[in-house]
Amino acid sequence: MKKERPKGQDSNGKKTKKMTPNKTVGPAENLEQHLQPDWWKRIFNSMYLKTDADVVEDSQITKKEVDLFHKILDIKEGNTLLDLACGQGRHLIEMNGRGNYNLYGLDRSRFLIQKAKNISKKKGITINFKEGDARKLPYATDTFDFVTNLGNSFGYFETLDDDTKILKEIYRVLKPGGLLLMEIADGDFLRSNYTPRSWEWIDKKHFVCRERTMATDNQRLISREVITHTEKGVIVDQFYAERLYTKDDLITLLKDVNFKEVTFHGNITSESSRNQDLGMMENRFILTAKSVKEWTPKRVKKAVKNIAVIMGDPTLKDIIKPDAIFDSDDFDTIANLKSALSQLGQYKFSYLNNHKTLVSDLQKLQGKIDFVFNLCDEGFDNDAVKELHVPALLEVINLPYSGSNLQTLAYCYDKSLIRGIAAEIGVPVADAFMITADENLFELNIPFPVIAKPNFGDSSFGITQKNVAYTVEELANAILRIRSQFGYTKPILVEEFLTGSELSVGIIGNIQNYTVLPIIEEDFSELPQGLPRICGYEAKWLPDSPYMKALKSIPASIPSKTEEELINYSLKLFERLNCRDYCRFDWRLNANGDPKILEVNPNPGWCWDGHLAKMCSIGGIEYPQMLESILNAVELRYTLPES
Repeated sequence: MKKERPKGQDSNGKKTKKMTPNKTVGPAENLEQHLQPDWWKRIFNSMYLKTDADVVEDSQITKKEVDLFHKILDIKEGNTLLDLACGQGRHLIEMNGRGNYNLYGLDRSRFLIQKAKNISKKKGITINFKEGDARKLPYATDTFDFVTNLGNSFGYFETLDDDTKILKEIYRVLKPGGLLLMEIADGDFLRSNYTPRSWEWIDKKHFVCRERTMATDNQRLISREVITHTEKGVIVDQFYAERLYTKDDLITLLKDVNFKEVTFHGNITSESSRNQDLGMMENRFILTAKSVKEWTPKRVKKAVKNIAVIMGDPTLKDIIKPDAIFDSDDFDTIANLKSALSQLGQYKFSYLNNHKTLVSDLQKLQGKIDFVFNLCDEGFDNDAVKELHVPALLEVINLPYSGSNLQTLAYCYDKSLIRGIAAEIGVPVADAFMITADENLFELNIPFPVIAKPNFGDSSFGITQKNVAYTVEELANAILRIRSQFGYTKPILVEEFLTGSELSVGIIGNIQNYTVLPIIEEDFSELPQGLPRICGYEAKWLPDSPYMKALKSIPASIPSKTEEELINYSLKLFERLNCRDYCRFDWRLNANGDPKILEVNPNPGWCWDGHLAKMCSIGGIEYPQMLESILNAVELRYTLPES
């Protein structure tokens, strides 16, 4: 098991380059040729909130709309409502003040969902916001009294079949007699009245030019939006589309999905503060439809699932540990795990820790278990380099398993590679360079202070207080010590030594259904003066070290903007690296308070006193429930494959 009391290196990465203005395609004779099928994955970001702020950020418009929707639906105390494609949650947040309702919001845009969560948190209100795909709703059948689809958020997909899938899912999650309310563009009106070209100022430094044309099939309105900054030039050139529905189209579509009593409640227009180009929001239908159906029979209580837990082999050496053996603390940690898992009545666990017979043991389990709980973060044969061998073996045998796959583990074991991937997707990294055996440090121009660390490694292997260097001589000694004391022969990463807070972000779940745990911070306040503020090998493995005695993890005390950045960056990495089920991201702030990624930990430490457990505890989640949440994430991932 990975030791995490506490966890993390010290500084990492290479400074990300400043964003350059987007390239424009110039004059486009055919807008449809430039339209990407999945345009909706990228467009709903901070610039969307600028271009459409005259409507979607106007509290008075939102209030009037909610007044109308509330009256049409006649919502009662205790009712359950899902706002599908909820954006930044403006309607739900306003609705929350109207009564005691159970409110849920789902949107594909990670940026908008995190925005909704942050606004709710600041207001002290509870709304269940979730990122997800409207075609595969992560909710049980017969859950909601009402589902709303507002703000003209229907018809984005390339095919009519996808829109039908959304309506089928809405029908499924509505209770018998439940109502769907849609606010959707009047297709007939837009076909006759869309503005082919327009431009408007959206604030003092940004203006937007728009072009529109009908698609060749006359079913979708294609739009182009070029956003220009007065000093930076063109910063966005994007294309999007929306399927146009008439009243008759919508009636047919809804009835085909078995909705009844389709009723139109007039049209709605928005009087924006800019009063310029309203585009798709200029004239919208309001309609309701009822799910007339029987209650779905309750499922028989789920059968107990059989789970095989793979762990490190206590009979083998483990060079990460100070004495290279499992000690009493390790066995206590395993006992705590087994005790916690025994409290989960819906599972039956068996444990595999003999690596000599692991292959044959797993082969015998084919067809007899539901999946493997892979907690072998020591690696096959307790060799950290072979951590990825375990999922590789499971895939060869064709056994479902928890946690990230071998490719993700391989990526994250290489700190330099993670730095490159992070920088590529706009996640900030610290300045750094690689040192090979042949490098002459005295010929390099090094901006001190720095910290040296093995480029390949885990559990802070090879990272001690003496790795922090303020001179070339200290750096040379640090590198020599890494090689002699830890037997490390591969390249060494030398990074700028960041002096701000050290933070960890934990995520349980997967992109369609995840929970971000409370961010924790390493408290260095009781560390003796003169010792560098790092969480390295001594803090995890040496009981007599001042680091293990002094350091503790506490709820992070950081500005809300920094918290939002950390979460958004972590989710970008989670998705790009294809992390699964649970993951931890370690960060450090520089002197200006800017975050830099230190390390990505797929399949992070699962110990009862590890960082993930500490985050859960702060969030009111006990250790058994943390393990259960991970197991639930595995089950849901295999039930709802990625889109």
